[in-house]
Amino acid sequence: MNMYIKNPVRVLLITVFCLVSLMGMGQRIEEDDNRTGFNLNRPEREEWLRDLGFGLFIHWSHDSQLGIVISHSLAGASDDYCRRYFEELPKTFIPDKFNAAEWARLAKVMGVKYVVFTTKHHSGFCMWDTKTTDFGIMNTPYKKDILKELTEALRKEGLAVGFYYSPEDFKFLYDNGILINRGNLNLTPEFVVKYEDFIRAQCTELFTEYGKVDILFIDGEPKDPAKYTGWKLQPELIVTRGAVNTPEQTIPGAASNVLWESNITMGTQWQYKPTNDDLKSGTRLIEILIETRAKGGNFLLNIGPHPDGYIPKEQEERMREMAAWMFINQESIYGVRPWIITSEDNLWFTRSKDGKDVYVYITGIPDWRKGTRKEFMLRSVKATAGSRGSVLGQNDKVLEYSNQVPDTRIEQTPEGLKLSCVRAQRIYNNSKWPNPIVVKLENVEPALDPPQILTVSAKSENGKLSMTGKIAATGDSKQLKAGFLFRPYAGFVENLYSREWQESPLVEISATGTYNVDVSGLEKGVEYEYRAVAKHPLISISGEIKRIRF
Repeated sequence: MNMYIKNPVRVLLITVFCLVSLMGMGQRIEEDDNRTGFNLNRPEREEWLRDLGFGLFIHWSHDSQLGIVISHSLAGASDDYCRRYFEELPKTFIPDKFNAAEWARLAKVMGVKYVVFTTKHHSGFCMWDTKTTDFGIMNTPYKKDILKELTEALRKEGLAVGFYYSPEDFKFLYDNGILINRGNLNLTPEFVVKYEDFIRAQCTELFTEYGKVDILFIDGEPKDPAKYTGWKLQPELIVTRGAVNTPEQTIPGAASNVLWESNITMGTQWQYKPTNDDLKSGTRLIEILIETRAKGGNFLLNIGPHPDGYIPKEQEERMREMAAWMFINQESIYGVRPWIITSEDNLWFTRSKDGKDVYVYITGIPDWRKGTRKEFMLRSVKATAGSRGSVLGQNDKVLEYSNQVPDTRIEQTPEGLKLSCVRAQRIYNNSKWPNPIVVKLENVEPALDPPQILTVSAKSENGKLSMTGKIAATGDSKQLKAGFLFRPYAGFVENLYSREWQESPLVEISATGTYNVDVSGLEKGVEYEYRAVAKHPLISISGEIKRIRF
């Protein structure tokens, strides 16, 4: 029964809210970045999670046997498909190669600080020993509580435990004679109450029988029964999706100083995809981690285990490449915050929480051979009397088999801070290391007060794309140039593979306020991404990314 609603008025209010939410589920919830709802997360716990910075997401269910999208194949499926999915498919799910200790060890070596596991996705298949339904792991030939094994293994390795939970449950709809759909369900108030009670019962199991749970990621509607049950039973719980911004398959365009978390797949699908996939390279995944941290967010990287229970070789290879990079550079990932700007071209930045140290991520140089010195000019950083630089992972004293001293040098010049460094450490035997180098700059200061720019809106009219931006602050520059970057939207999954932007004409700006720029010659019917950009005399600053169909 209802465990936290104590009066009829509140029952009616919550029921109406959930009914409206369920009837609107056709709004592509998986792409929703802003439906955050009420937040009872403790601020100090959110800061704790921000310090962790890097997590592992694991999508796994019984339909991984087919190598298809997790759960969503049920929407629009025939009666025969649904019957065999719910009744026959669990009979062949035997993940007898699952080893929770191996998963946990690999996650720890990889450098993640927390793991979020799919306890139940939209299909309703439960990966724990539940009393609420017979559609779960205990009614397969495997008959073991996977969630219990995994949580114990994660805690043994010192990793924080996170649960993904979907209150949306296709099996529950199916059992109650309701056509599986993500919108226009037309549920009665009585059924919504029954639905909520089912959700609370499942969440009560999850938050009373599996020890301390650090994180809850709620995917689907209605979220409130799940998150309030979690907070009631475990007050230190951090709800991510459902309380904070959790952009999916994308990275926001601008930095933020509050908790947010991008959840992004290693390939193009959340669950195991044996064929027709396009896995991101280890280098690209590291770049995504860097960009996310530079913008103040957490990176939750998703993998999809094989139905037999092991992590596929191609995914493990990328995890171990990230492990090597994290072993060298973890200082620049944990416990950092955004610098005054996110990047200068291919140089990205974070800062220590005390503000004294800045980390410079040098990306885009895949052929930087060991022993080679390179120089860079930093416009946003200024040296002080106590400034010094060093390459993370190196002692800056020894270059193997050479008399060269691979020291890191910094020099303040009128043009900016001149940085000179050597990649001295042998990571691969062929002396090639394709991944970013990180330089730590100690006791440095901001070299400028950057402008603040906002992407406001865009509209299509008279064959032109008319975009509006806003200069919220001019910073230390009395004269700016402002415009927009734009490109065709590559798609929900594919946008992280697209990097090139086109630039609009620029306008002169001398004060705060809005400005407009028109672009012509775009293709009709195409969806475009766009973002405002301000040109400071030393650097460029970009605003948030938005989309419009032209």
